[in-house]
Amino acid sequence: MIIEILDLAEQDLIDGFLFYEAQEAGLGSYFLTNIYADLESLRRNAGIHNKDYKNYYRLLSHHFPFAVFYKLTQDRVSIHAVLDCRRDPRQLDERLK
Repeated sequence: MIIEILDLAEQDLIDGFLFYEAQEAGLGSYFLTNIYADLESLRRNAGIHNKDYKNYYRLLSHHFPFAVFYKLTQDRVSIHAVLDCRRDPRQLDERLK
């Protein structure tokens, strides 16, 4: 299974890293380590998550209040967004049109 992180999702990861790193040195790296572990779990668990929004599957992070929105094809998981769940839900609407 190929995991593809699309450009906007990559920017979400950078933004999350910068936010947590500003809170405390090293926390941004801890954030990325945990989110990448969540993404890696999609190699064996892709498709088991709810399709809570439109046609996107949603994986909730185990350690941070973030959700990963992805689509699944036969051999590929495409990560479309990695969003902070504490944000205004209208931002989700805007990102995943």
